[in-house]
Amino acid sequence: MALADLERDDHGYLVDLNTWNEDVAAELAEEEGVNLTDDSFKLINFLRDEYINNSANQPNERNMVKGLKGDWDGKLTTKELYALFPKGPAKQAGKIAGLPETKRKGGY
Repeated sequence: MALADLERDDHGYLVDLNTWNEDVAAELAEEEGVNLTDDSFKLINFLRDEYINNSANQPNERNMVKGLKGDWDGKLTTKELYALFPKGPAKQAGKIAGLPETKRKGGY
């Protein structure tokens, strides 16, 4: 299913996270100007797993680093997350992951 066929909110987030797949992620990433890598998908899949299997949890950057460091090659810091998702790992990666917009305010 193509991104153009999917319902989105006023900010471009998918309305139904179950319509997401990696092709949709690629289209969302293109819209956002982000190149997806294996590391990008580690974060995207982590965020989806947290949301789907942990009571709609949307972790902040510090908790992303804690949750991912065992899976990461080399040292993982928030700087690496921002290198992958310059507009913010929580909002931008969450959007590309097909999750609802996080309601957390900036400056975590």
